[in-house]
Amino acid sequence: MKNPESLSQSSNHPNPNSLPTDKMVTGAGAATSKKRQRAVHAANLTTTTASTARSASSIILDKPGPNPIHKPHDPSLPSFNDVASADVILRLSVDPALSDLTSDHSPDDVVLYLHAACLRRCKYFAALLSDRWQPQNQDDLVSAAPYRISLEVPPAPGAIEARISVLRLLYSDDDDFASTINTAAAAIELLPVALELLFEDCVSRCVQFLEAVPWTEEEETRVLALVPLLSEDESKDLLARVSGTNNSSEEMLYGLITSVIHNPNMAYVKAFVAKLLREFSARESAERVLERAFQSTFKVVKESMEDYTRPGVRGDHNETEAIQRLNLHTAMTNGRHLLWLVERMIELRVANAAVKAWSEQPSFTADLQRTFRDDAWRNIVPGLPGVLLRCTAKLSSAIASGTILVAAQVRKKLVHDWLPVLIVCKDNTSPLTPNNRPLYLDLEETFLKIISTLPMLDAKELLQQCLVFSTRNFDDCPHLVMAFNTWFRRAARPPQGI
Repeated sequence: MKNPESLSQSSNHPNPNSLPTDKMVTGAGAATSKKRQRAVHAANLTTTTASTARSASSIILDKPGPNPIHKPHDPSLPSFNDVASADVILRLSVDPALSDLTSDHSPDDVVLYLHAACLRRCKYFAALLSDRWQPQNQDDLVSAAPYRISLEVPPAPGAIEARISVLRLLYSDDDDFASTINTAAAAIELLPVALELLFEDCVSRCVQFLEAVPWTEEEETRVLALVPLLSEDESKDLLARVSGTNNSSEEMLYGLITSVIHNPNMAYVKAFVAKLLREFSARESAERVLERAFQSTFKVVKESMEDYTRPGVRGDHNETEAIQRLNLHTAMTNGRHLLWLVERMIELRVANAAVKAWSEQPSFTADLQRTFRDDAWRNIVPGLPGVLLRCTAKLSSAIASGTILVAAQVRKKLVHDWLPVLIVCKDNTSPLTPNNRPLYLDLEETFLKIISTLPMLDAKELLQQCLVFSTRNFDDCPHLVMAFNTWFRRAARPPQGI
C-alpha cells in the first residue's frame, strides 16, 4: 500500500498517456454521458460503494504523517491528506475485476485522509456523504467515524495519480486550478476523472482550457473521444473547432483558388495551392471546385472577346478604344488564370468537363479568328494567342496521351473548332514552347494524333483542312506526311465485316 506522498510530484502533472479516453468507472459505477444526468445517477449508484467502504472498516490502513501533500491558499480550508483532522478515509484501489490480482487489496493501493466539507464540492461525494447514507443510531455513528470509502481505479498507468490530482483540486482555489490544468494533456487526463466524480468546477475548467489551447493530432483524437461524455453546452465549443459545415472544405478551397488567380505576382502562392490540391483527400470535391472556377473564368474570357468583336458602344472614338483595350486586357488576364486551372485539372486527371466545354465553342473560336486577323491586338495584348493556344495544347495533349478519355465526337469537335484558330495564329504569331519550339508545331502534331483516333470519314474531313501544315521543304512536316500515309493505308484495307 502506497503513501500518497510518493505520488506528490506526478499527481499535479499526470501522465498524458495513462488513461483511456472512454468512460472511466469508479467503485460506484459509471458516470452518465451528459452533465445534467451525472448528479441524478450519482445518488443512485453510491449504495454499493458505501457498503463496500463499511466492510473495509476493519482493515488497518497505513497512515501518512501529519505533513500535508499540498497547502491550500485559503487558510480556512483543511489541508489535503491531513490525518489529524480527517473525517473521511479514502482508499484508491486497483479494480480487481480489471486486474490479475487475487488479493483483496493491492500493494499499489493509496490511502488518503480527507474532509467531508471539501469532498462535498463534487456531487458524487455530496450524495455519498448525504444523510441518506449516514448511520441511523449512535453506535453505528461511532463505529463509522471516520467515514471510510473505497474507489476502484482502472489498472492503467497514471490512473491513481490523476485521481489524486482531481481530489487535491477539491481543496484548491482558482490559482491551484490554473497551475494544475496547465497543458492540454493534463486537461485531457483529468477531465474523465472529474466527470466520474461529478466535479463540475473541474469539468468546466478542463473544457475551458481545452477550448482555448492548440491540440496535437493525438490530443484531438482523445478530446473527440471525451465529447460524448459532455453535455451539448459543454461540448459545442470543442466541436466547433473540429466539425465543418456542409461543403465547408469546398468553399475554403474555392476561396483559395479565387484568391490566388485574382492576385498578380503570386507564383509562390499558386505553387502552394497546387500542392494542396494534389494532396486533397476528397478528389471529387477538388474536381467540383476546379470545374466551378474553370467555368466562371472561361465565361469572363468569352464575354470579353464577344464585347471586343461586337462592341455595343457608339459615340466617342477614344471612349470606344479604351473599352476595347479593357476587353482585351480582361481576356488576357483571365486567360492566364484559365491556363493555370487547366494545368491543375490535368494534373489531377479531372479535366473531362473542361475538354467538353473547350470543344463546344464555335462562337468563341469565331471571335478569336476575327480578332487575330486584325492587327489591333498586337500592341495591346501580344501574348493572348499564345495563352489560348497553350490551353488548347494542354487539353489536346492530355487527350492524345490518354490522360483524359472522351468520346470520339468530343475529340472531333475540339479539332474542328480550334483548327481554324491555330491556322490564323500560325500565320500571324509564333509563340514558343519552353523548348523554344514554335507552339503551333506541337499543336499540329497533337491535332494529327487525335485525328488518327477518329473514324475514317471524320478523319478525312479534318485532314483536308490540315494541308496548311505543309511547308516548302517536304522534310519539315513529317508529322503531316505520317498522318496522310496512315489514313491512306487504312483506306486501302478491305472493309472488315462485323
